[in-house]
Amino acid sequence: MRVLGLDTATSGCSAAVWDDGRVTARRAEPMARGQAEALVPMVQAVLADAGVTVDGLDRIAVTVGPGAFTGLRIALAAARGFALAAGLPILGVTTFDAVAHALPEDERRGRRVLVAIDSRRAEPFLQLFDEDLAPLGEPVLLEPAAVPGWLAAKAPGGPLLVAGDAAAMLAPVLAGRADTAYAAGPGLPDAAVVAELGARRTGGLPAQPLYLRAPDVTLPKAKS
Repeated sequence: MRVLGLDTATSGCSAAVWDDGRVTARRAEPMARGQAEALVPMVQAVLADAGVTVDGLDRIAVTVGPGAFTGLRIALAAARGFALAAGLPILGVTTFDAVAHALPEDERRGRRVLVAIDSRRAEPFLQLFDEDLAPLGEPVLLEPAAVPGWLAAKAPGGPLLVAGDAAAMLAPVLAGRADTAYAAGPGLPDAAVVAELGARRTGGLPAQPLYLRAPDVTLPKAKS
């Protein structure tokens, strides 16, 4: 299975090729803005690095969110364009899955995993997983002060690993929770993980943005 993975969901831009059990090419840059200009040249570079063309791929995998409104649409638009040109299927991967599956097994062993994604507002996007990375409920959007109570209901006690680019936002409110650790690294999705998940899964989400919150857009008033 040869898969192109794409991600621009948060504050990074990455592309990678997974080919029969390993990543053969990967490029990534931290990038809060400018992904629209950077992504296609990055894809062209990783395809050249891997020695393949779009026509030689089996599918495309892309993060569908949640994340930044504009960022999500950049990678999705690119995935649709490449897929349409080559007649390829697209498999969607949530940002939560991409971050959770990047965690080393020994780091999460014996712990539930809380993935916290920066929404660029006061409330982070959250999803809880067991140590085998099976979701423990649906994603939510919560103010930090509400997180300890939500966790007490979802995962009362026990070791917890917090990951994602909004993990630091939760540190003050989780200070009283025993045996809570924070994952190393920036907590951004990685297209290499997205590509691997796209290769290993038989089905996924549609290539549509998963927002969890209505976009912050003000519609023009109707003329009287």
